[in-house]
Amino acid sequence: MSSLLIRLFVKNPEDVKDVNVRQAYGTLGSFVGIFCNLLLCIIKITVGLISGSISIAADGFNNLSDMGSSIITMIGFKLAGKPADSDHPFGHGRMEHMSAFVVAILILLVGIELFKSSVKTLVNGEVMPNYSVWAIIILAISILLKFWMFAFNRKVGKKICSEALLATAQDSLNDMIATAVILISVGVSMLVSLPFNLDAVMGIGVSLFVLYSGIMSAKETLDQILGSPPDKELIDEIKNTVLSFKQFVGIHDLIVHNYGAGRQFASVHVEVPQNCDIVKCHEQIDLCEKLINEKLDVCLVIHMDPIDTDNAAVIETKQKMVEGIKVIDERLTLHDFRMTPVSDNRTNLIFDVVVPSDLKLTRRELQNKITVMAQLINPTFQCVITFDNDYIGN
Repeated sequence: MSSLLIRLFVKNPEDVKDVNVRQAYGTLGSFVGIFCNLLLCIIKITVGLISGSISIAADGFNNLSDMGSSIITMIGFKLAGKPADSDHPFGHGRMEHMSAFVVAILILLVGIELFKSSVKTLVNGEVMPNYSVWAIIILAISILLKFWMFAFNRKVGKKICSEALLATAQDSLNDMIATAVILISVGVSMLVSLPFNLDAVMGIGVSLFVLYSGIMSAKETLDQILGSPPDKELIDEIKNTVLSFKQFVGIHDLIVHNYGAGRQFASVHVEVPQNCDIVKCHEQIDLCEKLINEKLDVCLVIHMDPIDTDNAAVIETKQKMVEGIKVIDERLTLHDFRMTPVSDNRTNLIFDVVVPSDLKLTRRELQNKITVMAQLINPTFQCVITFDNDYIGN
């Protein structure tokens, strides 16, 4: 069914980097969510009101909020597909993240209302509702339909790398589990007489599950809006592609900015031999930037850093310094290493160190530790260090 819908409603479905194709996938996913959730909402609320079941009716209202989420997701895809303009030179891709955040807020609101109504029912000692066979049938159909929606949205979300659709898939899976819990409570209540309102207890359980889902969805979306580290696969692809050029001997200070699908910008420092032909090196940089853009759809800017690759003393000292800072913290890395003799009693070691964001040492403490370590190698060494932040989540 999923493949058939994609073939019918998405032109050129394999060209997922195209903004129009992504928008078509997003619109299809939204319409599927709107139709299925509206159908489930009407049926569940009707059955819940007839049987007097809070949990079934609440589950129906949860489907209603899911339908609203699908509408918001569709609007988000429409806005995200708008081209760049003078006010938004990087495009509108982050509107997809904003729509996903609104969906998370709606999930939280539904969870809060369901929790309040369930607790009120339990405290007031209201009796268990009378369930019918129809209630079991409706809940079973709902579970099957939600599982298909989960599989469909996950397939499409992975295909186009959409957070909004992957969040919708997770929400569908949560709904399926919640409905299964309600189905179990219906079965138990029809077979066993309990001294408490199992329907209200299950309603509380479902509400807590919905709240947890909303909190996690909101956190993931906020991480993207605030700026989370880029995918490790993308980082590895950029590194491997850059280092495939023989004249480039190392890279550092890689930064990636994500403004939505197809709107990623990056900068990196590339180390080259200091005695290389500058014109030829610049040609290689242009070719590398063009290759990264075509291969990964990332607009890359490369800064060239000349380093000494022929001086044995520099190479040996750098290696010892690299090993030394790893003793301080395994995650520390060193680059742009230079040795500058000032006098017989002083040699400046000039280099940058990339520091993890959660390192407990202050910059001054780290400076002192590295200097002490360097002077164990040679008492004349003095360290001139520039500390860099880690922007790729290592």
